[in-house]
Amino acid sequence: MLAENIAYFSSLKPVLLWTDALVFILAIVIIGFAWYAHGKEYLQAPWRKVFTSRTGMVSVVVIAVYTTVALLDSIHVREALENKGDQEEIYYSVNVISFLDLALGPLKNQAEKTYSAPFATHLYAKETVELPGGANIRLYPRLKYGGAHLENPVQDKSRDIMVRGLSGLTAGLLLWVILVACFIWKLARYDRAGFMMTFKNILHGRCRAPWHVMLLTTGMILALIAMVISLAGHYHIFGTDKVGQDVLYQTIKSIRTALVIGTLTTLVMLPFALMLGIMAGYFRGWIDDLIQYLYTTLNSIPGVLLIASFILMLQVYIDTHPDLFDTDASRADMRLLFLCIILGVTSWTGLCRLLRGETMKMRTAEFIQAASAFGVRHSRIMSRHLLPNVMHIVLITVVLDFSGLVLAEAVLSYVGVGVDPSMHSWGNMINSARLEMARDPMVWWSLLAAFVFMFILVLAANLFSDAVRDAFDPRVKNR
Repeated sequence: MLAENIAYFSSLKPVLLWTDALVFILAIVIIGFAWYAHGKEYLQAPWRKVFTSRTGMVSVVVIAVYTTVALLDSIHVREALENKGDQEEIYYSVNVISFLDLALGPLKNQAEKTYSAPFATHLYAKETVELPGGANIRLYPRLKYGGAHLENPVQDKSRDIMVRGLSGLTAGLLLWVILVACFIWKLARYDRAGFMMTFKNILHGRCRAPWHVMLLTTGMILALIAMVISLAGHYHIFGTDKVGQDVLYQTIKSIRTALVIGTLTTLVMLPFALMLGIMAGYFRGWIDDLIQYLYTTLNSIPGVLLIASFILMLQVYIDTHPDLFDTDASRADMRLLFLCIILGVTSWTGLCRLLRGETMKMRTAEFIQAASAFGVRHSRIMSRHLLPNVMHIVLITVVLDFSGLVLAEAVLSYVGVGVDPSMHSWGNMINSARLEMARDPMVWWSLLAAFVFMFILVLAANLFSDAVRDAFDPRVKNR
């Protein structure tokens, strides 16, 4: 079995999409900053305050789970086709899959005929079935995968769901207990204390960080994941869509799209906002007037119309140059990348205005006046004196804007100018649910699944932004 798995993974062809490269570059930058900040108290102190906040710790755990899913979904490969005959050249499938697809194999491959409700064993609509005697009857056909192991679904389904859910819960809690024991042992060695003493300190919240909150949140997430794993192989937990694809699979695959929109857009927005905002507040005069005119003009253009025009032009370019994109995934990825660029270009004005006002206030500070009197270059004053003193505003604004960008993707996809229709996203799910809600009987589970996953991510991002604001805002510190 192990040899077969090794041979399978060695036959995969790596595929690097543009957004994949940017996601991993961003991850490397974050790791590099953490390594650089190690040992520097002035950088560690505010972040230590973030991680000593209960809401901050809970939100960090939730965001870490979403980020792990997004990173797994950013490692793309193409499977080798079956070798027919004596051909030496290896041909690969045109379908690009990720490591997340390999992990979610049953959810991806177990497609039904059409709609089915959550935990259902039959289709959601009646069909005409021909009986052995030649008569026709309308009934709800059995699903191909959902509950297929049950001989009598009416009597056995509830008990089977309960047993499988409890077994998954038990496995998740057992794994959590093992992880907690390992964590306490590691923390006890770090603090040079006994195991039981460390356990009591964590239990009663007497540690430097609220480890009990982090461990409790991790336990709940592990238990939920274990229950989903135990049930997902035998039931469609969130039902299926019009073409029979599992809705839970779609919602999990949509996590990467939301995080890419929220993070890569920030990378595009920051250079414009930092450079122009600090320059406007520092130089003033005609430079300030020019920058104000620039972002005032940009703000006067309706954002949705500007985004729609760029996306439509890009779509025309993609359609007229099909030879530049060898797979559907590369075409969808290019549209996602341009959407991030357009959102970044149109969303830097708010942060630029904040930085302009803060820089104008700091320009009259004594240390800035002293640097100018000693003949320090303007570029050095802006990079070494002004930029570090406005970074709390930058960080707070970026974290606050993250949830807004996630919601913006859903709205843009709903109106048809968001990500490619072939790409999984919560916006596309909500757009599809618009017509499903008008059916009779109503198909409600796609909308609910997208709402639940989006709500959890946006809530965690907002809680994390509150913790970051309390840690980095000097006015909060003074109070």
